[in-house]
Amino acid sequence: MADLFAGIEPPPAPAGTPAADAPLADRLRPRDLAEVVGQEHLTGPDGAIGRMVAAGRLSSTILWGPPGTGKTTIARLLADAVGLRFASISAVFSGVADLKKAFAEARDAARAGRRTLLFVDEIHRFNRAQQDGFLPFVEDGTVVLVGATTENPSFELNAALLSRAQVLVLHRLGPAALDQLLARAEAIEGRPLPLTDAAREALVASADGDGRFLLNQAETLFAIDLAEPLNPAGLSQLLQRRVAMYDKDREGHYGLISALHKSIRGSDPQAALYYLARMLVAGEEPLYVLRRLTRAAVEDIGLADPQALIQCLAAKDAYDFLGSPEGELAIVQACLYLATAPKSNAQYLAQKAAWRTAKESGSISPPKSILGAPTRLMRDLGYGAGYEYDHDAEGAFSGADYWPEELAPQRFYEPSGRGFEKRIAERLAWWDEQRAQRRG
Repeated sequence: MADLFAGIEPPPAPAGTPAADAPLADRLRPRDLAEVVGQEHLTGPDGAIGRMVAAGRLSSTILWGPPGTGKTTIARLLADAVGLRFASISAVFSGVADLKKAFAEARDAARAGRRTLLFVDEIHRFNRAQQDGFLPFVEDGTVVLVGATTENPSFELNAALLSRAQVLVLHRLGPAALDQLLARAEAIEGRPLPLTDAAREALVASADGDGRFLLNQAETLFAIDLAEPLNPAGLSQLLQRRVAMYDKDREGHYGLISALHKSIRGSDPQAALYYLARMLVAGEEPLYVLRRLTRAAVEDIGLADPQALIQCLAAKDAYDFLGSPEGELAIVQACLYLATAPKSNAQYLAQKAAWRTAKESGSISPPKSILGAPTRLMRDLGYGAGYEYDHDAEGAFSGADYWPEELAPQRFYEPSGRGFEKRIAERLAWWDEQRAQRRG
């Protein structure tokens, strides 16, 4: 058994090592930054953290990354690496009194000649006023602030706080890093996990990049007495997958809908279907997805394929009629139709241009010839005079000028020449030619 784990022995146990019966994740907690897996872009010699440690000087930092990627561990190891006192609070359980106490203790430590690294877990959960409370203590050097967040700091943290800290992005752990964690777990337990190779791969995949979740799953497997290794089917019966991280009102929500929309715009039905599945599997409201698909239909397809909008509205009716999960197939159909349809943003650009001109031109009047004349006074003033009824003209086209006298004719809508808009472009070109001939 010793040969099996050669080269992956756990590090020597220093003072303060967790007890033998402590949770596996605690027993495997790295003892220095070199042991942190999956974040070498930060902790390596050329990474931001590696360089700060080499210089022996830390700046306030926000660690942004998914759960189970080592944010808390890195904060502790940073303090040890440069000889700072480590203090920790959680925004979930702490209030103003806890902050005041932490700052007072840090100030006392500073007077004694020792600076403090204050680690704030879930820092985005503090409100704006509480976040502002950090500023004077960061500015005067009482604390080096290291905050951890799973949410986009751009949206969740004050600009003033962000201006005083650098944001470091931690990656979700890839298969190699997760497998390295399992190897360390097997080394510290002195035995392999009771899994076939395929089941081991399935276990790594089920963690969805979360190292802490993976080690908790491994601890469960070590605690079970199994006659033979589990295959993937046996593993799935025994353990559950990690629930995908998805908050309907936070960045995960907006990131996936953006990815879905851009995949449709880029005519990639496979990617579009993947992001659609990610959202619906995670519990997104189907009607929200349908609203966004409808927006894509009118923004990115428009008259290049007028059926795109109809498909979305039909999918909404079908979902209302069938409910979930049967009605979700109608959403899939609409998604695939949009992704495979010819694309044009001509009407989207036309709307923006027309709205801009309407705001700039104010309330100038249309030509009197096309104004209604319901009263004798209005007729005497020339309202409706000279109007040409297009249906009486040759080809049902009079070629009249419908623009206000103070505004030269504009060209907002330029068909793309793709799909149905190719026919529209031909029609518009013919009308332009007829106007030129009749006015020439």
